Amino acid sequence: MKHLYLMRHGETLFNVQKRTQGWCDSPLTEKGIADAKSAHEFMKHFSVKFDAFYSSTSERASDTLEIIFPNVNYKRLKGLKEMNFGAFEGQPTYLEVWDKSTFYAQFNGETREALTNRMLKTLTEMLSNPIHNNIFAVSHGAACWFFLEDKAVCEQTNAEGFHNLDLMHFAFDGEHFIFKEIIKTV
Repeated sequence: MKHLYLMRHGETLFNVQKRTQGWCDSPLTEKGIADAKSAHEFMKHFSVKFDAFYSSTSERASDTLEIIFPNVNYKRLKGLKEMNFGAFEGQPTYLEVWDKSTFYAQFNGETREALTNRMLKTLTEMLSNPIHNNIFAVSHGAACWFFLEDKAVCEQTNAEGFHNLDLMHFAFDGEHFIFKEIIKTV
């Protein structure tokens, strides 16, 4: 059995400004950096040793990984990016719709199904390497949460949402991602 530890990036400027942030990017805030440093301390004492490290190509994700695990080699993957919200990128979050399944596609964005299929393909490829048994990756809130809901075997999450620097733990049996827990790192 292989294991995936999938983290949401630290707090960003657009998180604070309550702006939609998908494929567009904004920097980590001072709090985001400080919290990532706290997560670094948490991960120094984490019982799992990782074989490989991955990040979304968004700077907020790679910056988070570099703070938590300085000086590790990692690969940036487009498949770990956040949902593309099209014309709603950078706009106030109050304009977002509750049902994100297909709405954003009509505004040059992405459907929820396209996002979760992209995440499934990317995560499966990451774990197909025979020497990778424990993988750490940094991605995004909607990308992680929708993957959990739509593509993972999950009885219940035992959590209220998925916050910055939370870590989702999945087991992977070669075919299925089995949700285990959400770990609070800060």
